[in-house]
Amino acid sequence: MDLLARLTLFSVLDGIAVGLLFAAWLGIGLMIERESRTRPSTSALMRRYRRDWMREFVTRQPRIFDANILSTLRQGTTFFASACMIAIGGGLALLGNTERLRGVARDLTLDSAPEVVWEIKILLALLLVASAFLKFVWSHRLFGYCAVVMASIPNEPDDPQAAPRAAQAAELNITASRSFNRGLRSVYFALAALAWLLGAIPLILATLAAFLVLYRREFRSRSRTILLGDTT
Repeated sequence: MDLLARLTLFSVLDGIAVGLLFAAWLGIGLMIERESRTRPSTSALMRRYRRDWMREFVTRQPRIFDANILSTLRQGTTFFASACMIAIGGGLALLGNTERLRGVARDLTLDSAPEVVWEIKILLALLLVASAFLKFVWSHRLFGYCAVVMASIPNEPDDPQAAPRAAQAAELNITASRSFNRGLRSVYFALAALAWLLGAIPLILATLAAFLVLYRREFRSRSRTILLGDTT
């Protein structure tokens, strides 16, 4: 079956739903990562604290506390990367058993669509999970770079190399956290993409739910209020 024939198996509403999914995925990312003085996201606020962290790191003795924090951050990326690998393996195994896939699909929707339809729907979720995996792996590596740069910062705060290298470590830390957050957003929308198995309308609703959850956590959450210093 060629590509054009496969596309005819889906309705216009399916196309709108998938388009909305990608638009929401990219759109919320732009909203979160943009620099805004009037309405910064939680992730944007954390950049300031990461820079402050590295400035304090220069004068902190001993530096075991900072090493433990960075180790915890790397463990988080490792956990999510491993989880994505398991999800990708499970998805590929499901694609390799099309008879079982068809049975599950029928149980969910009582739809007798061709197997290729269900395979494409699973592939959409796998695409987002794969994107998340790559982001987590890159984030893990960047945290490793950050650790090396932090280790190269002289113990003497007055050393001319201390402040510039601390600034470099801060920017590496920020870049690593950005990749980590992108991976998390991909996981959110991968879960939303699974709703396509139930149909286009469930996919639209799941996409909106994922968007609203991310928006609330970045712009309306209690944690953001605390980071802004307004605890009233």
